[in-house]
Amino acid sequence: MGFLLFFVALVVLLTIGVQFSYRNLKSRNDPLSYEVVSQPLKGTEEIVTTADGTKLWTVTMGSGARTVFMAHGYGITSREWNVIADKLLAQGYKLIAFDQRGHGKSTIGSQGISSAAMASDTKTLLEHFNLKDIILLAHSMGTFLSITFLLTYPDVAQRLKAAVLMSSFAGDIFNGSPQSRLQITLINLGLMKYILGSQSMGAVLFGATLFGDNPSYAGVRVFLEDIRSNDLTKLVPILQAFGHENNYSKVASISVPITVICGRKDKTTPPWHTEKLASTIPNARVAWIEGAGHVLNWESPDVVVEAVKAVG
Repeated sequence: MGFLLFFVALVVLLTIGVQFSYRNLKSRNDPLSYEVVSQPLKGTEEIVTTADGTKLWTVTMGSGARTVFMAHGYGITSREWNVIADKLLAQGYKLIAFDQRGHGKSTIGSQGISSAAMASDTKTLLEHFNLKDIILLAHSMGTFLSITFLLTYPDVAQRLKAAVLMSSFAGDIFNGSPQSRLQITLINLGLMKYILGSQSMGAVLFGATLFGDNPSYAGVRVFLEDIRSNDLTKLVPILQAFGHENNYSKVASISVPITVICGRKDKTTPPWHTEKLASTIPNARVAWIEGAGHVLNWESPDVVVEAVKAVG
């Protein structure tokens, strides 16, 4: 009987704690409004068809002489760039963003989902738009694929003036990240769509774990909207690549100037990934953001914009 009472008391305390965390998140002074972070990117849209039949949705914004090519993270869409895009457009940049294959408005061609196929999409787009002397800006999965692109297509990589990689990794995602292991396991089992299937308390708190000390409720809402809009079961192969592939022994061959940005509280791609990249890639620069987590596009957009301006 004593154990049962202890168990009941523990459940009650945990429930109270969860409810308190949820109410605290919703009531905190959110630095971003839902109206801002929910906005899609607006510009000239174009569908680019790859050699394997994948239809990549792209959007071009601005007309400046300096161009930034943006590659978003796993399970979401190019909408993640909305706040950063507004700030870069105000600085006179031209921007090109796209939905990664299998995400948002982009389809999956005959080669399916893999790091090789998705890195080749970057090559296709750089060549299609005849981009030269550009800055590559990538986040999370986008950094993993960008590194694969740089290693696989060094000749095409010469089109880059520099790359800014935020919340980055070159594989080996499970190392030091129980959160990534849990997330990927839940997706592999097909359970994530139920956990994130609504704006429930559990879903919101799960989304908040991607942030650092000051999670944005608006950002969590939009993250949940985007990730629910994608069929995560079709994206399992790239998740497996995150854990099974490891390019850290190869990145020393990258000659493109690299800036890596990491939140000190990032639990999805922990700081050791950034430390490894910064110490191995020749002349790489690193920017640490205290108290920030994985969602730097909404947590610390000004830091990202300054990093872009610093390289061009």
